[in-house]
Amino acid sequence: MLVVFNAVVFVVLWSTGFVVARAIKPYADPNLFLLARFGGTALLFMAAALFARVEWPRGRALGKHLLAGALLQGVYLGAGYWAVAQGMSAGIMALLGALQPLLTAAVAAPLFGERLSGRGWTGMLLGLAGVALVLEPKLAAATVSVAPDHAGNVPEWLVVTVSIFAVCAITAGTLIQKTSLSKADIRSASAVQNVGAAIVVLVFALALGEHKWIPSPALWVSLAWGIVMLSGVSVTLLVWMVRRGDASRATALLFLAPPLAALEGYVGFGETLTVVQVAGFVVALIGVLLARS
Repeated sequence: MLVVFNAVVFVVLWSTGFVVARAIKPYADPNLFLLARFGGTALLFMAAALFARVEWPRGRALGKHLLAGALLQGVYLGAGYWAVAQGMSAGIMALLGALQPLLTAAVAAPLFGERLSGRGWTGMLLGLAGVALVLEPKLAAATVSVAPDHAGNVPEWLVVTVSIFAVCAITAGTLIQKTSLSKADIRSASAVQNVGAAIVVLVFALALGEHKWIPSPALWVSLAWGIVMLSGVSVTLLVWMVRRGDASRATALLFLAPPLAALEGYVGFGETLTVVQVAGFVVALIGVLLARS
């Protein structure tokens, strides 16, 4: 029962990341927001670790935790936001992100001996198909061409490459959690990993010259939600599930994030929700149930 509850909480919270990204757009540059988010979460877990007097990662383990956090959150979100800012369709970026469970399952097999049954692989493919149906309105009008108003005229191939790299980064950051890092206390580990993520987006913010920060209730609420619920609870639950089970089964839940985000956009922003999208939600849910069975 606890496993099911954690899975539901994780995927619902993770899906709200799409809503937060939209909510903060008028008020803050993305990497500045992510820097505040990761920094706040690092301080939160640091306080929890100090209060509990748990052991902190040291030596090589410290470097590995910094790398894991940089890949799992920093590179994935920082590079993903950059690609979208350069003209990559948000729909295509979300679809690329949905490839992460498949990539995780493929890599986890040789590394950790995880094996998905035929039913599991069928579930993975159904999950991907469901996400494609949910994103169909965005994909129909999608383009990967670079917007003409972006300075520097970034080559299209570079935008696509960075997008794929972002997906590979979160896959690597997820799988690293199953190595010796799983022995560390999750509170101190989360504090260090969020520092690693913060370092990456700080570099992105400086390199891109980001400076927009317009204080507003929407921004502060989004930041609090990002610190506590997204980087705090959601990412920690993902790490917890990966540590205690198959990485492929844990990440299969990510197929439900775009459908839930579409539903949240319908409720919160009045976005359209077509019959095809609802059907995609059902297909993705069936796929996740098969992949986790």
